[in-house]
Parts: sequence; C-alpha cells; structure tokens
Amino acid sequence: MNNQETQKLSFKSLGINRKSLKLSSAGLIKTSYFPNGQHIPLIVQPAVANVNLIDWVSQNQEIIQEMLIKHKALLFRDFNIISAHQLEQFIQVTSKTKPISYYDRSSPRHEVAEKIYTSTDYPAEQSIFLHSESTYCQIFPKKIYFCCLTVALEGGETPIADCQRILESISLPTRERFIHKKVLYVRNYNDGFGLSWQNVFQTTDKAVVEDYCLNNEIEYEWKQGDRLRTRQVRPAIIQHPITGATVWFNHAAFFHVTTLEPTIRKALLSEFLEADLPHNTYYGDGSSIQPETLAEIRAAYNQETIIFPWHSGDILLLDNILVAHGRKPFQGNRQVIVGMAEPCSYSELK
Repeated sequence: MNNQETQKLSFKSLGINRKSLKLSSAGLIKTSYFPNGQHIPLIVQPAVANVNLIDWVSQNQEIIQEMLIKHKALLFRDFNIISAHQLEQFIQVTSKTKPISYYDRSSPRHEVAEKIYTSTDYPAEQSIFLHSESTYCQIFPKKIYFCCLTVALEGGETPIADCQRILESISLPTRERFIHKKVLYVRNYNDGFGLSWQNVFQTTDKAVVEDYCLNNEIEYEWKQGDRLRTRQVRPAIIQHPITGATVWFNHAAFFHVTTLEPTIRKALLSEFLEADLPHNTYYGDGSSIQPETLAEIRAAYNQETIIFPWHSGDILLLDNILVAHGRKPFQGNRQVIVGMAEPCSYSELK
C-alpha cells in the first residue's frame, strides 16, 4: 500500500471527508456554512480532537488571510477559547499589527485585557443597529474580532451584513448623492447624555483633544460648561484596499436620531435642540438627509442581515470594511469581548 492510500485510509477511519481538509495539509480543520443559503460567515471547526487554534493559525497565516478576503467573515467554533488572553494571542497571529486602542469612542466599553474590550456596555434590553467599526474616524480598523465567553440565556446575537450587498440594495440616485456629498457627523459631549469627551478621547486635557481634532480633520467648538461639539465629514462609499470592491461604509443611518429606538428618540428630542443631540448625521454639505432615504438605507441593512447563535468559545473575525455588525437585545449574563487590528486611513484609499 502506498503513502497516498495509507493517508486515505487514515482519513476514512477518522470519519473525515477529504474535501474538508483542503485548507490544511495536516487535515486539522473543516469548513462549512450555516443553512438557508447564507454566504457569511464561513464556519471553521476542528476536524479532529484537541486542535490548538492559536498553533494552527500561526502556521497558516496566509490561508487565514486568503479565507478572510474571499469569505469576508470567519467564525472559529469548538476550539475551546475561554479567555481574553487567547483572543489577544489570536489577533497577534492573524493580523499585521497587535490589537489597537479604542479611541474616539462612540460606544461605552471597558478594557478587560491589553486593548481587549467589552463589545459594548449598553443596557441588555437595547439593540444596536448594524455598522462597520469607526467609519466616522479618519483611521479605522481593517479587522475586528469578537469572542463569546458566555452565551446569553436568550438573544444577544451579533448580526452581520455584507457591505457590498448593502450598497447594491441601495438605489443608484441615493448612492450618487452620498458619493458626491459624503456624510457629516455632528457630536455633542458633556450635555448630560451620551459619552463625555473625557471618555471618548481618553484624556482630561483639552489641548490633547484639540490636537487630535486638528490631525484628524475634525472641526471642534468648546461650548459653555466644559462642553464640546465636533463636526467631521467622511466618505460614505469606499473601495476595499485589497479587492477593490465598492462598499457602503458609514454611520449615516446608525448615528441619525431617527434610527434610535422610539422611547430613546422621544426622550432626546424633548431634551435637546437638534444641534445639541449627542449624535446626528447630515449630508456632507450640512443639508438634511431625507426621511425616505434613511428608511431606504435601514431597509438595505435589514434585507442583508444574517443572524446566528453564539456558542461559548466562538471567535468571529470580520473584515471591517466588507462586513457590518450589530447586537440583539438579550437576557442573562452575556459576555462578548472585542479587539481590533490593522489601522487604515481614508487617505490610504485615495
């Protein structure tokens, strides 16, 4: 019996389909998709017992990169991931950089390990609309990683959506308006609702904030009572730096007041003038985004949303440019942590 026949026999005796081994010469992993024709995420699982995920990815870094570019979202399941430290290791061996800091924040989070954070500290009963991470920033991560350490009793999924398909679901006139006008993000801090500027910029020094704004194309205005307003214009549609795919990449709907849950929206509008809302968005020229346009954008996200249940120990790796993410409300003690890597600037895409 030759070596090839012996290899076939050993695979057969393990009950492993040879097709699932094409990504690894050692035959340690298998891949699949969720049912119902979902094209993301690609599920990566051990094909044999006791596969050490960190060891495997460290020896297959090019394969991971190729898989991510092709499939956009990778879900690593059943690898016995139990800690933030393991997520940090996973990021280091699957990216070109170490985990990066969460700066210019828009969501309440706290650090659980070195540059590893809670995914969000928003109340469990609130949903979070889909978005790509930090599109309002001049510099944003190419990769974002989620790790589920504790599954919620109910709900708590992290829905995802293909940003290229979202763009294709939006009408051509709407796309053209956003290409030409871009998006204006207006934020107000220390008005009694939302994050303080001290939290967002991780400093108590106004000079540090001003320096950051000047270096990141952000207009700023100090208001009475140690309050701050910022305005920044960013692209709404960009091309992926590797694939060239054109994608919807912005917070135009996410930050708009009409996307908030009705009770929160009503409370904010009764408390603040529009100019003083914690977040709001406009076309880049300062004009209002039409209600029907915002409804169209939200419908495009909803149409492309894919929802799947977390399993304890899951790691979800997303190409942050190609895939948006959100959060479903939940009950119980959900613990999902997040890390980001490979910073990219809008100026690199020009």
